[in-house]
Amino acid sequence: MEKLILWLATAGGVGRSPVAPGTLGAAVAVPLALLLSRLGTLPFGIVGVGVIVLGVEISRRAEILLECKDAPAIVIDEVAGMLLSLFLVPLSVFSVAAGFILFRIFDIWKPVPSLEKLPGGFGVMADDVLAGLITNGILHGVNRLPGGLAGWI
Repeated sequence: MEKLILWLATAGGVGRSPVAPGTLGAAVAVPLALLLSRLGTLPFGIVGVGVIVLGVEISRRAEILLECKDAPAIVIDEVAGMLLSLFLVPLSVFSVAAGFILFRIFDIWKPVPSLEKLPGGFGVMADDVLAGLITNGILHGVNRLPGGLAGWI
């Protein structure tokens, strides 16, 4: 069970990268988001919510196993945040690239740094969920401009 928890928390091990584990964790979510968008809104939403909800418990357990609060190797939060960033967004090269860049900016910047102080897995997941929500809002706002996201390619 410990191996499964760590495998999920590290997004299949990419979180153990010595260079940019958070960026790699977000990158793992991109092909998943592309696949889910082809399956439809309901499957995308179910998987997205599932990653967020399960991510709270998985990251809590991973913190215990790794003996570190919000260890850099835990990237399930980046996966969840990136999925949220692209949910219900018309996906194109531009929207995915913009979503990825914006998500990483908000994830690193931490607009509400106190979220990380929440206990256990909530503290791990909350700031990335917020970064995903902000990114999603921006992408939807740009999509409402003349030409939408497609017009920005």
